[in-house]
Amino acid sequence: MLARFYYFGASRLRIHASLSFSLFLFAVLFTFPSQAQPGGQKKSSFTANLVNIESAVKDPFRYSVSLHNGNASAQRYALTAKSPDGWITTFRAAGSQVAAVRVDSGKTQEITVEIVASPTAKPGMYSIPLSAVGNGDSLQLELEAVVKGSYNLELSTPSGRLSDDITEGRSKQLRLTVKNTGTLPLDGLELSAQAPTQWSATFDPSKIERLDPGQTVELSATLNVPDKTIAGDYITTFTARNNQTTASAVFRMTVKTSLLAGWVGILVILLALGMVYYLIRKYGRR
Repeated sequence: MLARFYYFGASRLRIHASLSFSLFLFAVLFTFPSQAQPGGQKKSSFTANLVNIESAVKDPFRYSVSLHNGNASAQRYALTAKSPDGWITTFRAAGSQVAAVRVDSGKTQEITVEIVASPTAKPGMYSIPLSAVGNGDSLQLELEAVVKGSYNLELSTPSGRLSDDITEGRSKQLRLTVKNTGTLPLDGLELSAQAPTQWSATFDPSKIERLDPGQTVELSATLNVPDKTIAGDYITTFTARNNQTTASAVFRMTVKTSLLAGWVGILVILLALGMVYYLIRKYGRR
């Protein structure tokens, strides 16, 4: 009888212990989350759908990021970026450039991040860490900008001047510069000219075998103007090109009449006047 009493007592203790543990577990599961996130709000976050974008160095990188405030009160977040030297990063919200944004509790602010690479940036991947810091949050986001190689070319003159004058029937030597302003080397550049009718142009050298990024080559172009060209302004377009890129320079050439041609014209006029005077003297008396 005593053994049965102890058996039932122990069973009741086990039942009470199991029931107490279940109540404790229930309290932990339903009490602590409500204390960590009041109202069922999710945690603050700083995210982007696309964190890796590839573009040419001359084109801006644009990212769409989301800033969520999971705090119980509104937050003012200061926005900063650690860009490589020579790079420019701007934040835009609602179409305006901003350095900070105010986000209400439980709300999400959409932000556009625009990154402009340095013109001298070499092809490769660059990391741009972003920060959004508020009173209760310090959020981080890392973006990746992949710079593609680019082909670009510039054709001009050493002084930048694209005009000159020439006397008809003569030739003129011009100095031209060809510069690789891209990030990839250029091979097999050929020079050509579109000149007025009966004009001709020659180059020295007429072809550039290789031009590395940032390198400039100076060459000469000789324009030949035919005789009896009417005085005035004429346009010649110089071009440097290969399979990847092309560059042109429009050159204005002012043609002047030669001094000898001017004197010959005056002499012809004087001879004509003299002949008229002679004919009047000779036949005018009859």
